[in-house]
Amino acid sequence: MIQYFKTIQGRLTEIESVEKDCWINVSNPSTSEVDFLSQKLLISPDFLIDPLDADENARVEQHKNCMLIVARIPLEMEWNDDLPYITSPIGIILKRDLIVTVCSRPTEVIQSFIESRVRGFFTDKRERFVMQLFLKSSILYLRYLKNINNKADEIQVILHRSTRNKELLQLLNFEKSLVYFTTSLKSNELMMFRLQRLSLPALDREEEKELIEDVITETRQAIEMANIYSNILGNMMGAHSSIISNNLNITIRFLTSVTIILSLPILVASLYGMNVKLPFQNHENAFWIVMLIALILSSIGVLFFRKKNLF
Repeated sequence: MIQYFKTIQGRLTEIESVEKDCWINVSNPSTSEVDFLSQKLLISPDFLIDPLDADENARVEQHKNCMLIVARIPLEMEWNDDLPYITSPIGIILKRDLIVTVCSRPTEVIQSFIESRVRGFFTDKRERFVMQLFLKSSILYLRYLKNINNKADEIQVILHRSTRNKELLQLLNFEKSLVYFTTSLKSNELMMFRLQRLSLPALDREEEKELIEDVITETRQAIEMANIYSNILGNMMGAHSSIISNNLNITIRFLTSVTIILSLPILVASLYGMNVKLPFQNHENAFWIVMLIALILSSIGVLFFRKKNLF
């Protein structure tokens, strides 16, 4: 899908075709759409295809008439219980008189620009748009990280009451998402340093420099938060594994103690079941005497195991 936007009289307006100082948003394009844009804008088809690869890393690539910037942005997978959050590459193509964004699916980052929820956004300020997109992405990372932390706390409360595989698997999936976040954020940070070294003229103004500093600060904060939450989740899962192992040991120890105690009266009953002469066999209260011996032996066993803290 291809959409064309342009800031007209201070408002973002959808237009019908390519114009000067417009923004072209490309989402999950078909082969024919890629060929059309490549020929229309005189850019390499690879610039439009590379950002569609789910494993594409953040990078900056310059061509004679344009620049490709690939960043990784966060996505919330509400329909997928196996992996609640992932990251996806987004391509930003800068030309002298327009800007193109390419992504394999609709994203909340791009949608916030389309719905005019970003202040100070103008399609003719292309380099500023790039920084605003990075800033919005970093803020979204921070929001998703807080969601992960809150949901992990809820799962921890449930695990205190009962340990089930479902909750442990959810923690594992959150930890996977944090690994994706950390990797993507670090590659984004390196890519932004690369942009700074290029010294783009439009980013030399004081306002744009402050925006770049805000982006780098938010990105570093997101990296630190992702690392902290990842360590917390790892320690939490390790602690619950230890608790499960300890509970299993306690259960096995208890069952072993009960088995030994129950085996004592069984041993007495087995001895008095033999077809040989036995003490008290002719006594009128032989049954009760045997039961008393079995009870005494079991009581001794209980006292012994309690003294050893095994029962």
